[in-house]
Amino acid sequence: MSLIPYCLARPFLFKMDPEAAHDLTIEGLARTQNTPFDRAYRQPFVAHPITLAGLRFPNRVGMAAGLDKNARCIDGLGAMGFGFVEVGTVTPKAQPGNPKPRMFRLPDANALINRLGFNNDGLDAFIANVKRSQFRQQGRLLGLNIGKNAATPIENATDDYLIALAGVYPHADYVAVNISSPNTKNLRALQSDEALDGLLGALVARREELAAEHGRRVPMFLKIAPDLDETQVGVIAATLQKHGMDGVIATNTTLARDAVSGLAHAEEMGGLSGAPVLASSNRVIRQLRNALGKDFPIIGVGGILSGHDAISKIEAGADVVQIYTGLIYKGPALVTEVASALQQMKLASSR
Repeated sequence: MSLIPYCLARPFLFKMDPEAAHDLTIEGLARTQNTPFDRAYRQPFVAHPITLAGLRFPNRVGMAAGLDKNARCIDGLGAMGFGFVEVGTVTPKAQPGNPKPRMFRLPDANALINRLGFNNDGLDAFIANVKRSQFRQQGRLLGLNIGKNAATPIENATDDYLIALAGVYPHADYVAVNISSPNTKNLRALQSDEALDGLLGALVARREELAAEHGRRVPMFLKIAPDLDETQVGVIAATLQKHGMDGVIATNTTLARDAVSGLAHAEEMGGLSGAPVLASSNRVIRQLRNALGKDFPIIGVGGILSGHDAISKIEAGADVVQIYTGLIYKGPALVTEVASALQQMKLASSR
């Protein structure tokens, strides 16, 4: 149980600028993790193991990338009951991201818009933080999410991904390849047929070299956008299978604004996350499952604010789920709610 209910902390945080509140939260988690003060947000761990891509996930609820870009509070997030945590997106070189303000709340829709732009301290600082964490020693899984620097021309993007892959490889349970953020110019062009084929071919070849060097094969997952039609999803699915990728993360934030039209900040540039992305994310998951077959690992993310939302992801075809914006609106208790709902769903289906 939390000592400080999130319902009391939320009004204070929501009076702040969204990015300032985010930074304060990250700082607080980083300072209190692995101390007695982590009882302020610690939640019961709900065990519900599943094996995907050769990895044993201790439960089916993960922290999505984007919250902890610099891997500063992996253990603090772990205390909330996540079975796996994904941190990043990290780029080879440090970069400030896009100009501020660049994060906006839409509370009437349980949503956020951000155009942060892969702001992070760079690969060396990221790896140093990962090495200090104790999360993996607790038997839980750590995903490291990689991207390209904004200053790198899109035609040279593969170079950045290869640098990042080599850097994070020894420290990851899986590597997530982010080509779907809407906040780095032209990044989503990497989801197109020819560009994706070239990128994945290069990454898989490098992964085989790294596997031989380190004596273990680290799974790679591709993170894609919800703003794809069925034909595009089919091309991505075929390319994933062609190159022997281990899984897919569906989905990132959306550029669509239909569900928030008329709300304050709805027209801000950037990616929309939270409740409004649930339906489009689930649509892409269903299309992926139909294209990939029953055994290809899918991590479902986008719009989970309740146990019921998480169940809808599994019913759409996801194997495990991740949350991010829901944590901001609902607090750490959401992790336990989702993990328990998925555990009960599994128990009910086995009766």
